[in-house]
Amino acid sequence: MTEFFLEIGSEEIPAGYLEPALNSMNRELTAFFEKNRIRADEGQTLGTPRRLAIAFQNVEDCQKDIVETHLGPNVKAAYDVGGNPTKAAMGFARGKGVDVSDLTVQTTAKGEVVCARVENKGQTTYDLLNAFLPKLIGSIPFPKKMRWRDKTIAFARPIHWIAALLGEKTLNFELDGIPSGGLSYGHRFLRPSAFQVQNLGSYLKGCEEHFLAVQPEARKQQIAGQVKALARQVDGVVEDDPALLNQVANLVEYPVGVLGDYDPKYLELPKELLVMTMKHHQKYFPVSAPGGKLLPHFIAISNMTTDSGDAIQKGNERVLKARLEDARFFFEEDRKQNLEDFVEELKGVVFQKKLGTSYEKMTRFSALADRLAQQVCPLKQAQVERACRLCKADLVSQMVYEFPELQGIMGGYYASLSGEANEVAQGIKEHYRPAFAGDELPESPVGSVVAIADKLDTILGCIGVGLIPSGSEDPYGLRRHALGIIQIVLAGGWQVSLYELIDAGIHQLGQKIKLSPEEIRQHAVDLFSQRFKSLLTEEGVPYDAIDAVLSTGIDSLADVRQKALALADLKQLPHFEPLAVAFRRVVSILTEDAPGEIKPELLGNPAEAALYAQYLKIKEPVQTLVAEKKFAQALEKIVGIKVAVDDFFDQVMVMVEDDALRKNRLHLLYGISRLFGDIADFSKIVVKGALKK
Repeated sequence: MTEFFLEIGSEEIPAGYLEPALNSMNRELTAFFEKNRIRADEGQTLGTPRRLAIAFQNVEDCQKDIVETHLGPNVKAAYDVGGNPTKAAMGFARGKGVDVSDLTVQTTAKGEVVCARVENKGQTTYDLLNAFLPKLIGSIPFPKKMRWRDKTIAFARPIHWIAALLGEKTLNFELDGIPSGGLSYGHRFLRPSAFQVQNLGSYLKGCEEHFLAVQPEARKQQIAGQVKALARQVDGVVEDDPALLNQVANLVEYPVGVLGDYDPKYLELPKELLVMTMKHHQKYFPVSAPGGKLLPHFIAISNMTTDSGDAIQKGNERVLKARLEDARFFFEEDRKQNLEDFVEELKGVVFQKKLGTSYEKMTRFSALADRLAQQVCPLKQAQVERACRLCKADLVSQMVYEFPELQGIMGGYYASLSGEANEVAQGIKEHYRPAFAGDELPESPVGSVVAIADKLDTILGCIGVGLIPSGSEDPYGLRRHALGIIQIVLAGGWQVSLYELIDAGIHQLGQKIKLSPEEIRQHAVDLFSQRFKSLLTEEGVPYDAIDAVLSTGIDSLADVRQKALALADLKQLPHFEPLAVAFRRVVSILTEDAPGEIKPELLGNPAEAALYAQYLKIKEPVQTLVAEKKFAQALEKIVGIKVAVDDFFDQVMVMVEDDALRKNRLHLLYGISRLFGDIADFSKIVVKGALKK
């Protein structure tokens, strides 16, 4: 057993490239060891912007030997009547690299055949790695690759060195003129000299001496600790932001926190603007008071020590000041107009070339929002109408042109400054939510209604002109919009018809659509079903329960979730599978003749008469419970008919020749199926093989 170590040194790799690249290296090397029958421990990845490294402990020095048995021609074809090998046998032996006298006979389903046992000696891990590593390095996936000078290899950034060792031996390969070796290099500015790598332990020690924090998780914890300590110096706190922490950690090799200040006058600007400027544009951590109010301080993470005085602090403060001055200028310029003044300019902003301008889009979803508001918040219709008209106006403001991430947010501030009602301003600010996975939902009815209408118009419009999500392609975020609509409706507990909203949205698109209304409707329903299935799966609902409920339709999104949860609870009961089998039998036997009025006088068999009596007993209570959206109680009530159903199938032949009798029995089963048919399609429930009939 020995240790394998690899480091690829390069110029600074973009922060977002590091983690996927290291994961790919770990995955591919693990697969390499498994494929080549080499035992090794799990890989340990390390990395900074200037290096990708990985180590495997307890690696075997050599492949395991294997013996392979190859089947050849039939014995009758392999030997003549005198027992001498034929050309077929000799050719087979030659092809497998064995002497014909070493062939043996094996009995198979096709009779006796000759076989060759070939012993493959394992190659050394050293040789296999020398051949594999150049391919591995060249295949590391990056969103964008580049070539430099006369090199043919494409990589994220130019490669400067490769350190590769197996035990005490340096691996011996070359990658486009770059030889592997046993040297690594320190921090570009603080200590750039080379240091010898003998194993992972010596590498970590050398990194520590050369100002390199190469363990990603440790580096993140180091930064988090520095940020917390610096914030305490000004009686402040920094809110958790894992994405920013991860990004900053992948920008530096030797993190040093720097506390900076900015003029308190900038606190007059919207908080979101200040936070966006610091986080997204400068990768700084904003400092707040414990109550959440911003303080005039920020924390930057430098890649240098601060021994040379406060030059790094002053430099970051100058950069931020310039950014904030720009923001203040745009804010003050935009405030010279009312938000309403921007609306007309939306006629010159193209939303999508086939779907027209943002003004046209606003007009379409305003009608949708009005329809929805009538149902869920009729007293807020005027505010919804006003919020719809103004919610896209900030797209033509100078601020959003410079900081597009603030669309909607700035519109809310400008609405307030223009004298609009608070509910209108809040609705504008919230209507893009949820904008990403884990984002907050709109808190106000106005924001929720506008958000749903806007997202649904985008979904239907894009589908209508053929921009349907496929695979990983979803440039307009239709999947995210569908999930957002579902989440908003569920959070509000709104009983609204999704199908009616879809039809109304299609109608608003008029002549812009290329697909038929039926095609658009089906694609939209499929999209919502897929997103709802993902949502319920994350909540732990069994997949067959989800399929069973979704098969009954998703017109009421609120009902779908309640039905799925009720069915999931029912599945936990010990008698559920026999119940599911019984209901599956009911559904599976139904034909086109099944719907119809039951004639009690034709129910001559005691079992069918008993089933009919049980059906009448629970029919009205079940229908009442379903109408009241009490699906769990309805399912509990339906369970009571299970014994009568079993007795019916045991004692009654449904598909008899007598036409009237057959149809009457089908009518009875159809009536029973309708009791649970609006809740779930039990034919989608997966039961154990022993229970299937």
